[in-house]
Amino acid sequence: MKVLLASNDAVEISFVRALLADAGIDALVLDDFTAGMEGSIGAIPRRIMVADPDIGAARNLLCAAGIGTAARADGRGLTGAGGTMTDGDMAATLDGWAEEALLGGRVRLLQPHRGYRAAIDPVLLAAAVPARDGEAVLELGAGAGAATLCLAARVPGCRLTALERQPEAAAALRQGVALNGWQDRIAVLEGDLRTPPPGLPLNGFDRVLMNPPFYEAGRHTPSPAPGKAASHGEGEATLADWVRAALRHLKGRGTLTLVHRADRLDAILAALHGRFGGIVVFPLWPRAGQPAKRVLVHAVRDGRGPLRLASGLVLHGAEGRFTPAADDVLLHAAPLEL
Repeated sequence: MKVLLASNDAVEISFVRALLADAGIDALVLDDFTAGMEGSIGAIPRRIMVADPDIGAARNLLCAAGIGTAARADGRGLTGAGGTMTDGDMAATLDGWAEEALLGGRVRLLQPHRGYRAAIDPVLLAAAVPARDGEAVLELGAGAGAATLCLAARVPGCRLTALERQPEAAAALRQGVALNGWQDRIAVLEGDLRTPPPGLPLNGFDRVLMNPPFYEAGRHTPSPAPGKAASHGEGEATLADWVRAALRHLKGRGTLTLVHRADRLDAILAALHGRFGGIVVFPLWPRAGQPAKRVLVHAVRDGRGPLRLASGLVLHGAEGRFTPAADDVLLHAAPLEL
């Protein structure tokens, strides 16, 4: 086995373990029971170990999440080379947040040092939205804006609105919009998707995208980090509430695109039933021959077409690196054809 990450940050270790588990990568944490005093002085850092064949894929995941220098051991990854802030930018950065980059440096955004950090899910989500120049697009629960910003980079002519409930994440998204110079293209609104704030029109959008919380309330152990807990676990808004919100804001024949856990596909289809058609399920395979952990789902409001299961995308090859097809999406802003 090889060392993937050495850290005394319990929140970071917990996040990385969950990230690896979702990708189907087994991990072992050495010194997991180190005494608190030993860990706090850095004498015995905990080490996350993964099997040799998985080290490349694991490093790619950490690089995508912006964690640790070890994640950039191959000199590539999603962070690219174009995301250095000026002194003036740094002075305006939120406490506990730092600038990072996606799409090989095409997108600049803020990510928290702790709590929920965007990995590859929002990048893939943005790539799956069939937006065109001149269209109006809404992201529900935008967080710090990884998906919104990636879509803005890929489709320069679309107009985007991002709705986010957590004030700190919304503030980070506004700074991300400013970092990219897209203030004239992206509007950021704060509010609950169940009670739309003023300025968010009903039936006003051609496309809606969303990355709802993955876990049902009471079905998982919440993270100690409030931002991550709110992003990973459902609160008062259920998955059905998210779909109803998308329905309210879409124009007739508008499309909804979402990313979610594959094991909740039944709940997703149940929520879509009766109001959406032309549904496409697009599996995201960690490796060829492994079960999908994530799915992209695309649906047409008031559509009548049959459900279609797409071939999907294999993310990692035999050596653990992203496949060429995944690289095209994650690094070069290629669209996903659902």
